[in-house]
Amino acid sequence: ETTRIATLLEEARSGHSRALLVRGEAGIGKSALLRYAVGQAGGMIVLQARGVESESELAFAALSDLFRPVLDHLIQLPEPQAVALAGALGLRPPVAGDRFTICAGTLNLLAAVAEVAPVLAVVDDAQWLDTSSAEALLFAARRLDSESVAVLFAVREGEAGAFSASGLEQLMLAGLGHEHARELLSRRLKHEPAPEVAERLVRGTQGNPLALVEIPGLLSDGQLAGAEPMEEPLPAAPAVE
Repeated sequence: ETTRIATLLEEARSGHSRALLVRGEAGIGKSALLRYAVGQAGGMIVLQARGVESESELAFAALSDLFRPVLDHLIQLPEPQAVALAGALGLRPPVAGDRFTICAGTLNLLAAVAEVAPVLAVVDDAQWLDTSSAEALLFAARRLDSESVAVLFAVREGEAGAFSASGLEQLMLAGLGHEHARELLSRRLKHEPAPEVAERLVRGTQGNPLALVEIPGLLSDGQLAGAEPMEEPLPAAPAVE
């Protein structure tokens, strides 16, 4: 997975644009992978936004967050696109404009920013994007070519919404394999759990990293040592729920 991300960034630096949709269940590591991408984006302009469920009805809320650091580049857009996008982002009174103009403005704004330096645009929890932002960003992502822009979306499996048939390249995250799950348990716990307990945790969580990190904290020392029975099913920490 990190190799896929590194390739995406390197291609953007070399003048090729790509978009990648990271999919997986809650707690599987999508946000961690996006943080990794941001950490590897040296020399790039990083734009970030996150879908918020309570704001999913606010038109262009996510697009406003993404473009906030680069709004000075609006002057480089054709006037109809600049006016329409500025109105959509609340920078001036809204104007009557078609959706295509705003979508085209989104694409051209990313391209304008990339003239300064390669761009990494990261959108986490994209399943909760407002419809207007999702439409504009998907429009741009599908048409990027040689602008030096990399776009990363992360969506929760089963709730992808507009992204379920986006046509973008996808990276599906699965649970950790047995060896890596055991390694994660060893790193997070003060004492190595009994082998049969570790096996039960790996099997019961299906390798979900968040569950592997959270659930052992609900177990007693005796349960971790295998001296006391564990609940069936395993308890769920608030974050896991």
